[in-house]
Amino acid sequence: MAEEWLRIRGGKPLQGEIKTQGAKNAALPLMAATLLCDGETHLSHVPALSDVWAASRILNRLGVTCLPDGDGVTIRNDGLTGTAIPDADMRRMRSSIMFLGPILGRMHACELTLPGGCELGPRPIDYHLEAMRRMGAVITEEHGAIICRAERLQGTHIALPFPSVGVTENVIMAAVLAEGETVLTNAAREPEIADLAQYLNQCGAKIFGAGESTIRIEGVSQLHGTVYTVMADRIVAMTWLCAGAVTGGTVCVKDVVPADLDAALNALQTAGCRIASTADRIYLDAGRRLHAVRYLRTMPYPGFPTDAQALMMAVLCRAAGTSVFEETVFDSRYKHVGELLRMGADIRVSGRIAVVNGVAELHGADVEAMDLRGGAALAIAAVAAKGESRLTGLTHLDRGYAGMAECLRVLGGDVVRMGSCA
Repeated sequence: MAEEWLRIRGGKPLQGEIKTQGAKNAALPLMAATLLCDGETHLSHVPALSDVWAASRILNRLGVTCLPDGDGVTIRNDGLTGTAIPDADMRRMRSSIMFLGPILGRMHACELTLPGGCELGPRPIDYHLEAMRRMGAVITEEHGAIICRAERLQGTHIALPFPSVGVTENVIMAAVLAEGETVLTNAAREPEIADLAQYLNQCGAKIFGAGESTIRIEGVSQLHGTVYTVMADRIVAMTWLCAGAVTGGTVCVKDVVPADLDAALNALQTAGCRIASTADRIYLDAGRRLHAVRYLRTMPYPGFPTDAQALMMAVLCRAAGTSVFEETVFDSRYKHVGELLRMGADIRVSGRIAVVNGVAELHGADVEAMDLRGGAALAIAAVAAKGESRLTGLTHLDRGYAGMAECLRVLGGDVVRMGSCA
């Protein structure tokens, strides 16, 4: 099987308008939430991503029908027949843990393995399991599988030690059919949380305060399907803005909510980009060479997003002066640094700190995407670099970008997907 790769010939400013795809981080929990709803749901503005196909496979294995339908998916739930997610599916999609809450909430039982096949021990999944225990689930491990059972989940008070997006979503989905009221404090506040709650409320749920640090869920006996449009992907929008910024270009991103990107837009403005916005568009003009941002610290929403850290680092690689990043949300979030160094960047990493000394020019190189957002950062850095680059590791990009090459070409980039999966 031949590996596919992007051939990127860089060195000229990007210009033009581009639409924003539906948000991966909203579409996936929405697809999982359909397990809670009787009848048919149609989700539109669903991006064509490998993670979406993986979620569709899981839904079909559980006994519902999930079919592509134009720019979205139609999911028919006439009654679940399964409660177990096969290990292969858990490994294929890192966010597969989001199926725990809806399966347990609907079927009172769920069997799964660890995403990525990690061994038991201190890890983020512990927060998901502890939340389910607080709601009355009994959880055991049998032959490498995690078995969760509950006669019926009970509403309770859950205080998260960290505002995790995934745990917040799982608690919401588990609680909507639980008995009584659930109050979740220190909840994640990301726009995707509010999008999930809006969908579920449209299906008959009673969720209050989504998008704030305290969320209250009153359990109901039944939910129904609906028609719903997935929100725009704010990180993909940030990707195209950063592509314009790093190349010294002028870009308009359409079909986006500017308020969802306040912290990220502030960083671009601090670097010297001129930005204007309307209700659903963001205009960026990078103009002459940008300058460093003294300090950028990733934080849960509404702070600067960790998913935009690599993208902004690619921009500041070419900015005049020294920029300092502190990554506080995830470990191992600097995998892209070594590849940027191949392109001539000047970056030093110590623990959670990365110091970026801007260089006048990047040059083309053979680089590999190690994760989704790091891969996107390498793609936009290559578009700015002099000469030709070869970007491999596209399976990571395919998880979050519906046609990276085509999108960059819309803005005038010389980017072609090469090779064949056949």
